[in-house]
Amino acid sequence: MPAPDVSVILPCAGIGSRFGAPYPKELHCLAPGVTVLDRSLESVVELVKSGLHVRLVVVFGKHKLDTVRHLARYAEIFHMVFVFQDESYGPGLDGAIRSALPMTRGPVALVLPDIVVTGPDTAGTLLSAVRHTAVSGWSVVAAEERDPETLRQMGALTVAEEDGVLTVAAAVDKPADPSGYNAFWGMVAAGEAEAHRLPDVVAEGAASPLAGAVAVMVDGIVNYNTPSG
Repeated sequence: MPAPDVSVILPCAGIGSRFGAPYPKELHCLAPGVTVLDRSLESVVELVKSGLHVRLVVVFGKHKLDTVRHLARYAEIFHMVFVFQDESYGPGLDGAIRSALPMTRGPVALVLPDIVVTGPDTAGTLLSAVRHTAVSGWSVVAAEERDPETLRQMGALTVAEEDGVLTVAAAVDKPADPSGYNAFWGMVAAGEAEAHRLPDVVAEGAASPLAGAVAVMVDGIVNYNTPSG
């Protein structure tokens, strides 16, 4: 198997207690035959369509075998690697990323299975973000947001224009005080040399490495924490 041009971490080991359904939230149906997970992977499929060889590293737990079965439909599209979340890294999202990192090569993107970007021309946003990492080291796919309650639940960003390019001036995950933030990220991409710092994007109390990242903006980002979206 050739080395991938880009790796994508897909963390699917969460319990999803807030979702409150008897099935994993990423398998919530949005249209006949289309789940939240399928929508979240659309931008990853676009990487393949652009000619890149993609390794999808899926982090899961024993309670997520239905999700593993669902992903079988992508077997001919991605090179998929499945890893159990290493409990020694902790149960959180940062632990899932740490579990996946040894299996990654090249630039690494973090794609969450319950996050869907919306609006026209969104399929190529992850490709754009990955390409930006060659220069900036980091890039985010983000949406403008001013609602403080939303910002408290997400990876909050302060996005500003610098030399004609939208960049991240400040970033924090789930801020207690969201004042001063005007956006949040839906996907993150890091160059190969920076990817070891990806857990710090979501780790509690860690200094975010996203300051200076290029921001690729989309119309909206839906976080499927409940069956109603």
